Amino acid sequence: MPDNEVPSEKPAANAPNWERSVIEKLALESLAEQRRRRRWGIFFKVLGFSYAAVFLYFAIDWEGRDKMVDGKRHTALVQMNGVIQAKGDVSADRVNEALQAAFEDSGAVGVILRINSPGGSPVQAGIINDEIRRLRLKYAGKPLYVVVEDVCASGGYYVAAAADQIYVDKASIVGSIGVLMDGFGFTGTMEKLGVERRLLTAGANKGFLDPFSPQNAEHKAHAQEMLGEIHQQFIAVVRQGRGKRLKETPDMFSGLMWTGAKSIELGLADGFGTVESVARDVIKAEDVRDYTVKQSIAEKFAKQFGADMAEGMANTLSHFTLR
Repeated sequence: MPDNEVPSEKPAANAPNWERSVIEKLALESLAEQRRRRRWGIFFKVLGFSYAAVFLYFAIDWEGRDKMVDGKRHTALVQMNGVIQAKGDVSADRVNEALQAAFEDSGAVGVILRINSPGGSPVQAGIINDEIRRLRLKYAGKPLYVVVEDVCASGGYYVAAAADQIYVDKASIVGSIGVLMDGFGFTGTMEKLGVERRLLTAGANKGFLDPFSPQNAEHKAHAQEMLGEIHQQFIAVVRQGRGKRLKETPDMFSGLMWTGAKSIELGLADGFGTVESVARDVIKAEDVRDYTVKQSIAEKFAKQFGADMAEGMANTLSHFTLR
């Protein structure tokens, strides 16, 4: 063999125990490959956790939270966007939590409640109205102003009536001081399809307003009585909140709505304004900080998941609401 030639590592077929040598080599290669895969797996896991940590950092908005507690003079903003309901973004729990934080912050010299809502639950609206009046009494030197964007109707106005003043855009929709209960009746359709309704109840009125049974005159009268009672509660809240500013007309509490400009004439609102103009010209604190309680990432995921699951059912189910 020449001096510069390197002996081959491959064992000769006739070498003693060459099978064991091949198996050992294969085993070592397999272990090395497993180590490489493990290192890459750890690398990608660390990379994934780092990405998630950065995402959560920006999602939580630590800077915004730091600004909340720095004690500097500012205007606190709470937003009400959407239908007022117990299980939603505009629930009494969420809105009241934000209002409490805004009033409790010593740096907030005034609070703006920005409303863009067509209404919703009279119960949830009433809870928010009560809390606003409580907070205004407790923090007497800190005013709360409502700024209306596109619409402030029904339950939205129920909430707004508790404010010190209400500001609107000239084209905003304001009012709808009334209550409704809606549903459907399927008796005619069932008759055409040959479907028989079999309803068993324990209690003469347990099938109250059942949509698959003929309408009962006594049930209808009782429902109308309940609506009338809630309507009177709504009217009382508006009169209490607006006081002498209110210029009542025969149709003011009929459920009609008006433009922002007309609502000022009727005393349902006080003037024109936006969040920025009210903060600057009325509260005298241009720095506006948002206290709105936002959905967590887990809640957003759950909501989207639920929406996807319900998509197929939405076209076939009827929804009944009390507003």
